[in-house]
Amino acid sequence: MPVENEPNRTMQAPDPARWRILAAILGAITMSLIAVSIVNVALPSMQTGLDATGSDLQWVLSGYALTFGVVLVAAGRAGDVMGRGGIFLIGLVVFTTFSIVCSLAPSADWLNVARFGQGVGSGLLNPQGVGMIQQYFRGAERARAFGYLGAAVGLSVAVGPLLGGLLIAVGGPEIGWRLTFLVNVPVGLATIVMVLVWFPRPLIRPLGRADPATRAARSLDPLGALLLGAAVLAILFPFMEAGTSPAIWVLIPVGLVLVRLWLWWERRFARSGRSPMVDLNIFRTRSFSNGTLMIGLYFLGMTSVWVLVALFMQQGAGRSAIEAGTVGLPSAILSALASSWAGRRILTYGRALVVGGLLVALTGLLLTIGVVLLHDAVGLSVWWLLLSLAFVGAGGGAVVSPNQTLTLADVPLQYAGSSGAIMQTGQRIGTSVGIAVITAASFAVLEVSSWSVAAAVGFGLIACVLLAALAVALKDLRDRRGEGASQQN
Repeated sequence: MPVENEPNRTMQAPDPARWRILAAILGAITMSLIAVSIVNVALPSMQTGLDATGSDLQWVLSGYALTFGVVLVAAGRAGDVMGRGGIFLIGLVVFTTFSIVCSLAPSADWLNVARFGQGVGSGLLNPQGVGMIQQYFRGAERARAFGYLGAAVGLSVAVGPLLGGLLIAVGGPEIGWRLTFLVNVPVGLATIVMVLVWFPRPLIRPLGRADPATRAARSLDPLGALLLGAAVLAILFPFMEAGTSPAIWVLIPVGLVLVRLWLWWERRFARSGRSPMVDLNIFRTRSFSNGTLMIGLYFLGMTSVWVLVALFMQQGAGRSAIEAGTVGLPSAILSALASSWAGRRILTYGRALVVGGLLVALTGLLLTIGVVLLHDAVGLSVWWLLLSLAFVGAGGGAVVSPNQTLTLADVPLQYAGSSGAIMQTGQRIGTSVGIAVITAASFAVLEVSSWSVAAAVGFGLIACVLLAALAVALKDLRDRRGEGASQQN
């Protein structure tokens, strides 16, 4: 059994267990992502089986995302301080346990509480995966590992809806949706065994056994975790409950005030000689700040693509749910392939590869706008979306995992988990805000026009957001080239 040492590992020989550790990471993260996409096709069966309301179904989706986003950064810091393997294992156990609870739900309220638990488990394990890739891989191997992670994300998007449809067909409307949760259990149990057999010891590093200086460096910062978690909750909640009451939007300025308090507390905590939840100095690292902003903008736009596609295919073009899921399959497969390909080349091409991916995705969006408008105007087949969305997937595969490699490249190892979680939190906020705003704009257009025009407006808004992400990526590319030129001089 390898022994988990204190950072810094950068000068040590690569851990021989690193590829087995990566296998467990990919298995767990793939399971947690399939749990998102597989539920989408099961919602009608849940509504019938549990007599659920539309609000209940909304919380089946948003409750998971909410708790996931709230615990991310605190979980990342806990892994940095106490051992990433141990927090990863706890997240696995929590996620697998609540998957069983979801499958046994006798009511919609039971199911939603269990989905909150699943979100906590996913929030615990995801930042550990990013942190352990930073910890156990270096250079070209790290880029490859992030490429494999991106490929797993792409395949999860493709497999989830198809697997969900198959399980519902096998189990019927009463049992099928329960199987979409139970399918997590064998994967979760197998991954738990991998962790127990392959992961370094100790899985948890008790703080009480360390000397005072080490304990100060490993501070958990519970108040910082509470402030940031409350801030994320206040910012996300209105977008998940949009339309219930105008007063709910007051939570957003409350959330911004809590962010300001969190920043003040982190600086004060650091001045006391202890290690804060997040080292705010990392935002002075251009690669981290630019990459975090860019990927937040990317998720602000791109995650709404599949919501609009599903709505347009079913409500605009009169296609079935299975057809709506199938139209994105080539995109998901190309995303996985592009992510793996880009992971092997990111150290050669750098940020230029991300810029290229954004341009390809923008091309796909423009082609998609053309397809939906021509479908209404001249009866063009909606199956041309297979081609246009393939560009979106291929471009996205060259953006997400390469950006992760570049963004975290200069982050100190002792903050790998919390820094990766900061980036993921930006993605979750971008996702929630983007889906709420872009779908609201599309429905507003729908009141005075057709589904083709409404979808085209939504895709156009996404393209505008992607142009902003491209501007940030180009800025980072210029910054990197400027730094390289100054070092040569």
